[in-house]
Amino acid sequence: MTDFFREIQFIASAPRLEHAPVDVGAEVAFVGRSNAGKSSAINAITHRAKLARVSKTPGRTQQLVFFQVQGMLRLVDLPGYGYADVPEAMRAAWGSLIEDYITKRKSLRGLVLVADSRRGLTDLDRQLLEWCAHVKVPVHLLLTKSDKLTSSEKKRVLVEVTPEVDQIHAGSTLQLFSAVNKDGVPAAERHVIQWLKG
Repeated sequence: MTDFFREIQFIASAPRLEHAPVDVGAEVAFVGRSNAGKSSAINAITHRAKLARVSKTPGRTQQLVFFQVQGMLRLVDLPGYGYADVPEAMRAAWGSLIEDYITKRKSLRGLVLVADSRRGLTDLDRQLLEWCAHVKVPVHLLLTKSDKLTSSEKKRVLVEVTPEVDQIHAGSTLQLFSAVNKDGVPAAERHVIQWLKG
């Protein structure tokens, strides 16, 4: 555990990219399917239990949520995608917001893609990886909720997902992760800090 995130704090929510903080410095963004454990991952990596809002209702993050780490370094919580129990227009707006951010944000240094290890990659995860490859945004994949897998299941998911990720977005990295038992938290934290420090 480091003290890198000791002073992290919420600074802004942006319903559109033009409402975001000034585009200077460095940002690492977190994105993933609703209910994949994105907020829990942010809280575990920053060692702040209630930084990102965790809800039993998927789809609660509906805007770009910015946290200042230190100086001009930020983490960004992007809207969850793929949750069916919201109007189609709202889901489309979230998708456009994520696409705008990834395409246009100059501060973006890397994207942490959060996916449930029990389900592997969804079609939306694959589309996001393809888009990031197209615009040359680095991706680190967290296969969350690994505490719910047996040792053999952990090995199997890595064997299945690794070549798929390599094929879609060569150079991407991935790991197992659990916010519950902290499995993989130090490795994920190091990755985020490395991106932020450049």
